[in-house]
Amino acid sequence: MTLAELHRIKLWHVAHRRERPLEYHLWDAVLTLWMMGWVGWLPAFAFDAAWATPLCMAGTLAPSLYVAWRMKAHRAQRLRCDWAAVLVPAPAQSPTSSSN
Repeated sequence: MTLAELHRIKLWHVAHRRERPLEYHLWDAVLTLWMMGWVGWLPAFAFDAAWATPLCMAGTLAPSLYVAWRMKAHRAQRLRCDWAAVLVPAPAQSPTSSSN
């Protein structure tokens, strides 16, 4: 996932936090795992903690795995995912050209 996609999902959750507080907090937990995964690489290597590297990898993949799971459940109509639309970027507007 790109940072832009993460940001768009976060903005949707912030805008809808009153209607969907569980989703808001769940996305914050996913982002916390993601940040812990990225930050944990350096200490894992510095302290030769090989056991921590799979945890760091799982943390860095947490947003992608969570979004993939939610989209699969949404397509199967087992779970509604209202923020799925924000993953599709808005089409770029091209400047109108006028012929002279």
